[in-house]
Amino acid sequence: MDWVKALPLGGDKSLNSFLELVDRCRKTQMLLPCHKDDTSMDTAIMIWNRVISHTELFQNFISDRDAKFTSELWKNLYNLFERKLSFLTTYHPPTNGFTERIIQHL
Repeated sequence: MDWVKALPLGGDKSLNSFLELVDRCRKTQMLLPCHKDDTSMDTAIMIWNRVISHTELFQNFISDRDAKFTSELWKNLYNLFERKLSFLTTYHPPTNGFTERIIQHL
């Protein structure tokens, strides 16, 4: 998971960011439009409504150490979702390379 932020605004309440989810096994991605100021709870609800409740694709979530994903809320939600949360090692391109290439393409 990674954030694509600071997209051009299209209006007062426009969605100005994406949350990117990548299935590394299938080399597929999901881009979920969101607001850059969404809270951890907003993000959790979005992932539940748009991903977990509809698919079994994502069993292991790998993220950078964004504060939205390191909170106690997320630890409890991953236990509830029966998913595993892993964090990237800083400056380790092989782990996050596919995600970063997709973001550059956008």
